[in-house]
Amino acid sequence: MNRRQILLGASGALTAAALGAGAWRSATGTMSAYDDYSARLRAPLSAEVVDVIRYATLAANGHNTQPWRFAVAADAITITPDLSRRTAVVDPDDHHLYVSLGCAAANLAIAAAASGRPGEVIIDGPMVRYSFTGGRRDDVDPLLSAIVRRQSTRADYDGREVPPRDLSSLQLASAVAGVDLAIITAPAAIAAIRDLVMAGNSAQMRDAAFMRELKDWIRFNPRSAMASGDGLFAGASGNPSLPTALGGIAFDRLFDASAENDKYARQIASSAGIAVFAAEQADAAHWIRVGQAAQRFALEATRLGLKLAFINQPVEVAALRPELARLIGTTRRPDLVLRFGYGPALPFSPRRPIGSVLSS
Repeated sequence: MNRRQILLGASGALTAAALGAGAWRSATGTMSAYDDYSARLRAPLSAEVVDVIRYATLAANGHNTQPWRFAVAADAITITPDLSRRTAVVDPDDHHLYVSLGCAAANLAIAAAASGRPGEVIIDGPMVRYSFTGGRRDDVDPLLSAIVRRQSTRADYDGREVPPRDLSSLQLASAVAGVDLAIITAPAAIAAIRDLVMAGNSAQMRDAAFMRELKDWIRFNPRSAMASGDGLFAGASGNPSLPTALGGIAFDRLFDASAENDKYARQIASSAGIAVFAAEQADAAHWIRVGQAAQRFALEATRLGLKLAFINQPVEVAALRPELARLIGTTRRPDLVLRFGYGPALPFSPRRPIGSVLSS
């Protein structure tokens, strides 16, 4: 436990004593209620099309903004960007937004086929269309069961190496035309990328606009996470539950670059490897493809018993991209960075009701 967690715990204890246990629970909600809510989101897939979309929304996405809209027709399901949910500071060119659409498209294709709707994904500029091809598909993608278990696990891992056969499976599962994947396991290369992550984190935390945007998307307790259905739930990162007002104060006073860099250094050192995705072109269609590749990587990792977490600072801070590209041996712009390894399960992130992501 670091100094920040100790201070948060102490301030939480003082506030709880002042409020009383009942008022504290009223302000924060309970993890048992949140676990029930999370289990409903991850219930088994049915044949209903709304369930297919529910599975699609369980995909990874930037800041858990869920920046997508789904439209259902007789012959297709389309995914379009919801630009009202942009994160303009951390993602000024909407790169993460379109990657998020690709992650949802990967889940959608797997779940739709399993529900009796085989089809194909067609990327048309900034939108995705899953067109039903008809016929019957009896085989179920082995990644289906991983959709409800995948999470971004922001925790220490145990440092174990991943067997070569599993690294090959990750590479194969995430193969998408127009997207390169570099899997890094050499300690020296991991350390070099760690340094870029820390440099990027320091730069971002010096940016007042970045910090305001980040704070806006943090949900400091189960009640606020369930009410909004989006954002970065503190409990999903192993942080204590605080009333929203107290959480905001703690963020302003205790969230500092030094402690965060120490955390990133420790977590990266505990990981088995790092994966970096790079598309052949920097445009919406290719970023969607990156999302497809990354989501399938994440699902295969989950199937293999691995955990993963995004460490995207070296792609979010544009000045660091050339050095990251040099480290992985590419002339392309790096698009996503994640670490993987064997680690614990944490609470899942929230999701919005399906009705809020359906277009009329």
